[in-house]
Amino acid sequence: MSVDPSFALVGSLIGVPARANMMAALMDGRAQTASELAFVAGVTPQTASSHLAKLTEAGLLAVERQGRHRYYRLAGPGVAEALEPLTHLTPNQRVPERRRVHARRVGELRQARMCYDHLAGRLGVAITDSLVKRRFLRRVEGDFRVGPKGRAFLDDLGVDVAAAEEQRRHFARCCLDWSERRPHLGGALGAALAERLVGAKWLKRDRKSRKVIVTAAGEAALPQVFPGIAAALDRVD
Repeated sequence: MSVDPSFALVGSLIGVPARANMMAALMDGRAQTASELAFVAGVTPQTASSHLAKLTEAGLLAVERQGRHRYYRLAGPGVAEALEPLTHLTPNQRVPERRRVHARRVGELRQARMCYDHLAGRLGVAITDSLVKRRFLRRVEGDFRVGPKGRAFLDDLGVDVAAAEEQRRHFARCCLDWSERRPHLGGALGAALAERLVGAKWLKRDRKSRKVIVTAAGEAALPQVFPGIAAALDRVD
């Protein structure tokens, strides 16, 4: 069986731990400097620059200059959506002592986190399930379809469905959640929904990580708007 060269190239690029850590740090959609990514990867600035150049040249990262700094981000939501499910392939191994702190941090992301620009984790999956059970969303192959009732519900919630449809990306992507092993709503519609929930101050993004915090207002409102998600608001250890 032959392997497509582009597949092999991507595998070789993200298979280096330092690069993988950099990519993971950019999964919340925000840009970071080379120095910040060097710290995350645990390498020198010179080594980080070499890694970032290779990832940028391959089209996995985008870079923009502001003053003396260069800011790196994932090249687009498609990159994040391709990386998210790869965690499912991680073999079960005993976790070394030096990685247990990192494992605890990963555990904190299980409840609610950003997958690039849309909501993931236990809460993201629960909200998606609620929409599906009410037949506002319907799963069709690798995407979700939005029916008239779903469009009306989302419009009433303040989500601009029409604007999401006009974007040049997947509209309602069925994105496999790495921690829940079930799909959450991605794509342009998932991003628009997440933006609305943050704008309503029901959710708050952590400034230093992908973690999403449910506010007191969100704890009261979200179960009313999305029936059946109450259990997803409980703390996950």
